[in-house]
Amino acid sequence: MANPSKNEIIALEKDYWEAMKRKDGKRTAQLSGKVSLTTGARGVTTIPKAKMGEMTEDGHWTLESYEFSDVEVITPTPDVAIIAYKVRQKVTMDGKAQDIRAADSSTWIRGADGWECHAHSETFLQDAKDV
Repeated sequence: MANPSKNEIIALEKDYWEAMKRKDGKRTAQLSGKVSLTTGARGVTTIPKAKMGEMTEDGHWTLESYEFSDVEVITPTPDVAIIAYKVRQKVTMDGKAQDIRAADSSTWIRGADGWECHAHSETFLQDAKDV
């Protein structure tokens, strides 16, 4: 099978973000691996597929908008793709609006059910000029 294009992987990543924006837990679960590994401000977390869907729908947060920049994609094998990018996201958490700038990465693996995200990391950027 051929390596996916950079645009295909960017479209997958945006599909995930759009599902979060819509609070579409069914879609985020579909796009997640059986168990996903995440890293971020809360440390390291393993999240089962069903729990990912629940977290998408239940959280006291709303993703208002997001914008990617400096997107890089590598495909070490035809069925593995890693995307890294800077993201500016406007969110509301517990009623408080926030403008977050971060560097994110995701690891996508193509299996019998199509592409699934098996790992995601997010690092908040210190300097507002970074995104």
